[in-house]
Amino acid sequence: MRLPRDVTGQQLIDALERLGYRVHRQTGSHVRLTLEADPEHHITVPYHDPIKVGTLNAILRDVAQRHRLSRDELLQRLFA
Repeated sequence: MRLPRDVTGQQLIDALERLGYRVHRQTGSHVRLTLEADPEHHITVPYHDPIKVGTLNAILRDVAQRHRLSRDELLQRLFA
């Protein structure tokens, strides 16, 4: 699946919340999300419109690795 090019910070936060991440704090235009599993996992999402493709790819790669999914499987769960 192709990486979406027009994902906003809010859309990504909403999608990650469906995987169990919760907003922990916000500093300026960056939001810190936490997955409270064992071990905890933290992700920082820029609250931009849209998120740069390289930044989005890095965030998704980190989340996919934590959940032991391929990037395509993660994209299906988040944006399909």
